[in-house]
Amino acid sequence: MRINGKIYSNILLVFALESEAGKEFENFNKLFVGIGKVKATYNLTKEIQKSNPDLIINLGTAGSTTFDRGSIVNCHRFIQRDMDVRALGFQKFETPFSEEPILLEYGLNIKNLPNGICGSGDQFEIEHINPEYNVIDMEAFALAKVAEQEGIDFLCLKYISDGADGNAADDWTIEVKKASIALRRELDKLK
Repeated sequence: MRINGKIYSNILLVFALESEAGKEFENFNKLFVGIGKVKATYNLTKEIQKSNPDLIINLGTAGSTTFDRGSIVNCHRFIQRDMDVRALGFQKFETPFSEEPILLEYGLNIKNLPNGICGSGDQFEIEHINPEYNVIDMEAFALAKVAEQEGIDFLCLKYISDGADGNAADDWTIEVKKASIALRRELDKLK
């Protein structure tokens, strides 16, 4: 696969859940990491040690109040949205005692897709109020961080499944069935 002029030969597709992949990615090297940042970090790190990919592609569903349901958004900027230690004098989303910036900028930018800032956290967001990010998921920050630390190229494509609002759970249940088809179509355009 060639992306932005670079050829990749050992690609790992990463999903949180099998339902996000459906039957569309049967002949791909894929990993299902589970839900949440801890499982994502652990399972991706183990797989990197085993298969040593040259590109990690995170595909999955996400909420947004900015992007239309059913659209595909490219994310290469990430925030750990549930990191909140303001009570001890740190900035919102800042990791205490770390030199790391709040905004992790890592990943490939696909020119023909809308660009989002992905806020990852370990809760299903149903009342989005943070203007710092406009795509909401539960794993991408962790996956991007592992890829960055390991020096592996990273691509994140999110299918917008819900509006991160009171209807998010019901909308996600319906839209997740459509995600794999739309994500596969977008991935095929990159070849």
